[in-house]
Amino acid sequence: MRFELYSEESDDRTVYITGNFNNWNPRDSNYQLKQLDPNNYFIEIDSEILPDTVEYKFTKGGWENVELDKYGNITPNRKAEKAKGKTSDIIEKWRLNWGPFKKEFFPIAEVISDEFYIPQLERYRKVWAVLPYDYYVADKSYPVLYLQDAQNLFNEGSGYGNWEIDKKLSILAEYGRGDVIIIAIEHGSEERIKEYIFDNDNVANGSEGKKYIRFITDTLKPFVDEHYRTKKDRDNTGIGGSSLGALISIYSGFLYPEVYSKLLIFSPSLWVEPNNNFPMMNFRVPFKTKIYLYGGGQEGSKMVKRIHVFEEYLKRWEKKNLFDFEFKTSINPEGTHSEFYWSQEFPRAIEWLFYDNIENPVEVKPQQQSIKN
Repeated sequence: MRFELYSEESDDRTVYITGNFNNWNPRDSNYQLKQLDPNNYFIEIDSEILPDTVEYKFTKGGWENVELDKYGNITPNRKAEKAKGKTSDIIEKWRLNWGPFKKEFFPIAEVISDEFYIPQLERYRKVWAVLPYDYYVADKSYPVLYLQDAQNLFNEGSGYGNWEIDKKLSILAEYGRGDVIIIAIEHGSEERIKEYIFDNDNVANGSEGKKYIRFITDTLKPFVDEHYRTKKDRDNTGIGGSSLGALISIYSGFLYPEVYSKLLIFSPSLWVEPNNNFPMMNFRVPFKTKIYLYGGGQEGSKMVKRIHVFEEYLKRWEKKNLFDFEFKTSINPEGTHSEFYWSQEFPRAIEWLFYDNIENPVEVKPQQQSIKN
């Protein structure tokens, strides 16, 4: 069957077709279109591997670069009957790194406190709540994800760039998958390393990770649950971060599995625990825990290797009946240790952790205009 495509926008990104014939893999080298000129592409696919009704979309290498309509809106999955033998499509616009972002879906970022008291450490910290765009006009309750290093999550002008979680949450909301509250805790600047190291005085003299974990679990979470409409149970509570922030999140999940069921672990600093000697609580019935692991191939020779070793440890702990893990590992060969790549991965992680969606764009109806409008 021949698929022909005319693209009104032209750039140097490769075009792929994805659909119900390749598990909706948006960057499958077997389904790369050939380019005839700057605007015209085609691919011929063996009919034997196609279902009678083909559902498909075009991407430029991922869901962050998927086709859109001329207004920048989500398009429904395309459908074609295999019996016709040929189809011709037109694309007017493409996403670029998840953009464009629609202001009407932007979450509400509010400061819980400029000086939230941490009794375990006897110091103060700025803490943010990032709420769904319609939080104050809806009456729903929401799952919660606690994220470290708030300075680098959504504020423009941070020294290392930022994850742009506000923009990424607006995309998820547009797809009807933005119903999650993010609690963002600023790091302690010069105290950061000590707070994010659990118990290793070789790395941080006077490591304070145990106390920091207790702050989030015993002090901050009860406060958030009291002041916001949250789903308080473990099935709706996650924790995560990148680098050392990812490491302290692993500890949090392993020590408090009765509190956290979802771990978002980006580029974890596993070099601090080369033997994966993570302490664990023993419970009679193992807790089911979802872990989204991400690492970049350009983060140094050992990052990806350490992530795969960590995976093997997860499997071993599962066999000992300590945990019931479900984990997804995403490796970007081009990824460096930077906010830009964590930003790209964030929507995929949220979707998998909170919406049980791997990478299949189930038929999503475009959202109604924001209630605010």
